[in-house]
Amino acid sequence: MKTDVIKLDASAAGSIELDDSIFGLAPRADILHRVVRWQLAKRQQGTHSVLGKSDVSYSTKKIYRQKGTGGARHGSRKAPTFRHGGTYKGPTPRSHAHDLTKKFRALGLKHALSAKAGAGNLVVIDTAEVAEAKTKSLASTLKNLGWKRVLVIDGAEVNADFARAARNIEGVDVLPSIGANVYDILRRDTLVLTKSAVEALEARLK
Repeated sequence: MKTDVIKLDASAAGSIELDDSIFGLAPRADILHRVVRWQLAKRQQGTHSVLGKSDVSYSTKKIYRQKGTGGARHGSRKAPTFRHGGTYKGPTPRSHAHDLTKKFRALGLKHALSAKAGAGNLVVIDTAEVAEAKTKSLASTLKNLGWKRVLVIDGAEVNADFARAARNIEGVDVLPSIGANVYDILRRDTLVLTKSAVEALEARLK
C-alpha cells in the first residue's frame, strides 16, 4: 500500500510503499488487548503488602481460659477476628508479569500499526530533524500540522535536537524504532513514522 511522505513544514516529500502484511491487516481487538495487558502487568510494581498473623506485634499468651467463659475458644490476640490482628490471606509482594510469546507480541505490534493506518492516523515524514533544539519552535510546527496527542517513531536513533525540543511538549512522545510498542502506539491519537522508522519496523517484523 502506498502512502504520501511529508516534511515537518507540511510540504510533500514523495511517497513510500508500506508492507501490507504489517500495515494492512484487519485489526483484532483481542490481540491488542492481550499485548497491552502483558505490557502493563510487566510494568506493575507489585509491592502491595499487609501484616499477617505472624507479623503483627502482640503477646502470644492465651487471652483467656479455654473453657467456662461461654465465648469462643481464642488463643492469640493476633487472630484476624480481633482489631489490629493480622490479615488473613492478604496481598504480598509479587511479580504480576506473565509470559507472552515473541511471535504474538510481534503480531500485536503489526495489528497496532495496521489500526493506525486503517483509521487514517498514520503519518510518514521524511526525517524528524529540527534546525535548533527549541521547544517553542517545534510546538508551533506540530500545531500547524494539527498534531496534539502524537507518538513520533524514528529509526535506530532519535535525533538529539528533536528529542530535546519535544520532551517538554505535553502529549508528544518520541521513541527509536526498537522502542515501538503496542501500548504507546494506541495511547496516542496520531502515529508519526520517519522513513527510516518504516524500514526498521519492516525489517524487524518480517
